[in-house]
Amino acid sequence: MHRMESTQFSHAIEVRYGDLDPQGHVNNANFLTYLEQTRIHYLVELGLFKKGESFLEVGIIVAEAQITFLSPILFGMKVVVEARVTRLGNKSMDMVYGMVDSETGAQLARASTTLVTYDYHSNKTILIPDGWRSRISEFEKF
Repeated sequence: MHRMESTQFSHAIEVRYGDLDPQGHVNNANFLTYLEQTRIHYLVELGLFKKGESFLEVGIIVAEAQITFLSPILFGMKVVVEARVTRLGNKSMDMVYGMVDSETGAQLARASTTLVTYDYHSNKTILIPDGWRSRISEFEKF
């Protein structure tokens, strides 16, 4: 398998030595960190989160995450995570991801998350803000 279809956003990941497990592969737990990095950069790219803002202002929590591991990621590999929002609900949205070896185009993993919009100050879920909804819909063309 190769790159995700109709993805407009990607983020390069630096595979750090500290990401590796004793077998020399990226530890499975770090795949979630790679998804998080990509998700934050997606929000920054769309102007929904500004560098230097508190993470309490991001307004999303991960409700569910699923990863299919297809091939090991090794130190020094040039990895790109492609991402797109595939669904906007009332209080939640779904994102899909593809981790790709940028040199060969081979897919290393695929993943999905369900994200819930959240007000950290009142500790409750909230409707997806209209500005977020319109910007994501415009960017994803749906």
